Amino acid sequence: MKIEHVALQVSEPAAAAEWYVANLGFCVRRAVDQPVVARFLADSSGVVMLELYNNPRVPVPAYGSMDPLLLHVAFVCDEVPATVERLLKAGATLVAAPALSGGDELAMLRDPWGLAIQLVRRRHPMLSPASRSSANTC
Repeated sequence: MKIEHVALQVSEPAAAAEWYVANLGFCVRRAVDQPVVARFLADSSGVVMLELYNNPRVPVPAYGSMDPLLLHVAFVCDEVPATVERLLKAGATLVAAPALSGGDELAMLRDPWGLAIQLVRRRHPMLSPASRSSANTC
């Protein structure tokens, strides 16, 4: 089995998707507006997606008040400090500045909707370079 997507209930899926495309290199694989608004976003590997959606039957979690240890989305990042600065200028907020942990460089931010996003540069990558390539063909 392989992961196709992880779904996150958000308040503004279309706007959040635009931010992830513009700032994190995602592309929209599918956009639907009925019966609920949803955007399926592929990462640069083209093999994993996030679904950002809003279904009025359930509440949007209060991501901004959740400890990032409960839920965060982690991204492989070659230039953690520079990416932190770029994302802050794009509306993200800083939770934890870039720091080393066990040889890995980590930083934690929140996207403009409060969802925790982690930037990770591993001393020993846990994913193969092929899975991190720019194979995305949206």
